[in-house]
Amino acid sequence: MLASMAVFAVLFGFVIPASPSAAQGGAVTLEWFGWSHFRLTSVNGKVILINPYIEGNPDAAISVDDITKADLILPADGHGDELGSTVPLALKTGAKILGPGELRTWIAEQGVPRDQLPGGNPGSRMILDGVTVRVVHAIHSTGVPKPTMTAPYGGIATGFIITFENGWTVYFTGSSSATQDQALWGELYKPDAVIFHMSGDKEPLDAAATIRYTMNSNPNLKVLIPHHHRVNPPAGATTIADVQGALSSMGITIPIMEPVRSQVYTFTK
Repeated sequence: MLASMAVFAVLFGFVIPASPSAAQGGAVTLEWFGWSHFRLTSVNGKVILINPYIEGNPDAAISVDDITKADLILPADGHGDELGSTVPLALKTGAKILGPGELRTWIAEQGVPRDQLPGGNPGSRMILDGVTVRVVHAIHSTGVPKPTMTAPYGGIATGFIITFENGWTVYFTGSSSATQDQALWGELYKPDAVIFHMSGDKEPLDAAATIRYTMNSNPNLKVLIPHHHRVNPPAGATTIADVQGALSSMGITIPIMEPVRSQVYTFTK
């Protein structure tokens, strides 16, 4: 397994380090903790959590107690499996949370200080010590676990395009279906990687279309990573092989990576 992943790494622009300390020297590290929970550590050590779904996640690889540092949390919408443990982690670490106004209002009502809640509607940009995070919209429903009178829903669903200090750029689609806007983002931001939505009922051609759109005027895309899937998918669930087959039907030969929970992957530009 490790040998075959090492070959994949050489071919597609990343290596598997022995430890997270390899995030120095111009590299970004990525870890997947199950479902759509990722931790990205920048060249200069900034820690970004995406969709920290821990409690209630049957495939969670870590606990809230295991996370001792976070600088930024990116929940893609207010659903429980995206918002996850955002609130306790923000209170514990002091991390900022980037999200639309409605979601920020709900999070503030849970006790997170307003100075940890910068604006994050589609079209917004945040610069965090050399890391640029751009917010884009996602075609998906949204909500919050316990609606209130002042925050009855989670606002618009979002995705994120993150460019690190070394120039390596990743597009996290959130739970979005394919949209032609992704072709514009491919042309503008030229991501090197796409973390794409692949839930159990996902139409494989829809997932493949997201990837095809993001390739528009973008020669950089070499890494494809699924999210929103179980470690052991139930019978009938969409699989990596299904999406790979849909890509092949479009003439796209980029292989889809199958990440291992808690494995540290290192990316360079």
